[in-house]
Amino acid sequence: MQNIEEKELKGVNGWLMLVVCILGVILSIAFIIMGPVFAIDSSEEVTRPAFFALTGIGVLTGIAFTICFCGLKIVNPNEAIVLTIFGKYHGTLARDGFYFVNPFCIAVNPAAVGGLGRKVSLKAMTLNNDKQKVNDEDGNPIEISVVVIWKIDDAAKAVFAVQNYMTFISTQCDSAIRQVARKYPYDVSDNGDEKSLRGSSVEVAEELKKELQTRCDMAGINIMDVRINNLAYAPEIAAAMLQRQQAGAIIAARQKIVDGAVSMVEMALKKLSDNDIVELDDERKAQMVSNLLVVLCGNRDAQPVVNSGSIY
Repeated sequence: MQNIEEKELKGVNGWLMLVVCILGVILSIAFIIMGPVFAIDSSEEVTRPAFFALTGIGVLTGIAFTICFCGLKIVNPNEAIVLTIFGKYHGTLARDGFYFVNPFCIAVNPAAVGGLGRKVSLKAMTLNNDKQKVNDEDGNPIEISVVVIWKIDDAAKAVFAVQNYMTFISTQCDSAIRQVARKYPYDVSDNGDEKSLRGSSVEVAEELKKELQTRCDMAGINIMDVRINNLAYAPEIAAAMLQRQQAGAIIAARQKIVDGAVSMVEMALKKLSDNDIVELDDERKAQMVSNLLVVLCGNRDAQPVVNSGSIY
């Protein structure tokens, strides 16, 4: 593939050329009008062909200066015009202003309708990528979408290196998402501390930015920022994964309840012993521990049973 380097085109002052073109058209009209007048008023047959020649010169001059109007170009801030002449790259007008260039130059932009006559925007643009279904590291189907902020740094590469830079970045974004998502699980495992799509979204987005930038360098596109916009399990496994998360939450809550209950039982036995409230043998301590754990760890309110006699 031919590698085209961008070259800045320095056009002539457009206002000066506009005045010249207007004066040239006025002059050509004067030639067209005055030529037949002098030819008709002249009594000498010899000079008539010369006066008719003036009319022809006026017509040709008018056509030439009219064509020159096509060379006047207006460039707005953060815009560029990529010009070709007879199939070859001529240069890029990237500085805002009013310029005159070769009138046979054609502005090219493959992202525009028809590919001609539109300027290339150098402003920061946003690509809101649609949701797509990919597989994470564990093979679970997930739905993910990202928001990409990008801009064109090299207008010539964006126009000539790829067919359509708008379609190109969208396609490369889809491919980069699949490439990065398969490296990470959706969520960390129970005993793991590795990175995940949900828990390490900033790191994943940064890696996605680097991957996408590598793919878009050939098109002269600068990836400014990438952020994960949507992340969820695919509908077919969402219910199962929700039950799994709920089970993990219940287990974690139970562990915390048991830890608290054990510490409370230990504190109760210690205070009873330190304050000499009651002397308990090992069997009675075991019975008391059992009752306290049932009360503290149960899902429902405990129903007290009054013991009026011995426990034996």
